[in-house]
Amino acid sequence: MIREFEYLKEELKEKGYKLTPQRRAILDVILDAEGRHLSVEEIYDLVKMKCPDIGLATVYRTMQMFEEVGFVYKHNFDEVRSRYEINHLNEFHQHHHLICIGCNKVIEVEEDLLEQLELDIEKKYNFEISNHDVKFFGYCENCRK
Repeated sequence: MIREFEYLKEELKEKGYKLTPQRRAILDVILDAEGRHLSVEEIYDLVKMKCPDIGLATVYRTMQMFEEVGFVYKHNFDEVRSRYEINHLNEFHQHHHLICIGCNKVIEVEEDLLEQLELDIEKKYNFEISNHDVKFFGYCENCRK
């Protein structure tokens, strides 16, 4: 995480941004919540505990900026609000997600199960694939009980 933090600092600096205390608090929350796919509102609630004076608009702007510099990936899981996760330096493809339609829980599928399919598509259609986004909708173990 230290390497990614340093990378983010350099990216922000390169694009004319500073890592303010508010942005640092937001970054800390995102790093601490890895794998949880938080919405801006959820990030705000967690940051507010550390920075009581921070505003929701600041969190929205910061998340937009983090997305622009490529530090976070914004997901739309067919909900009203978007969710965010860290876009790791060594992660070239997005992983797959299981979305529970009962409780909205999001589970990451770490394996890239589509590598061979991508190769076949690229060859057949003479198309260079740079990424893909796969979501599976269903019911988690708890909601099936």
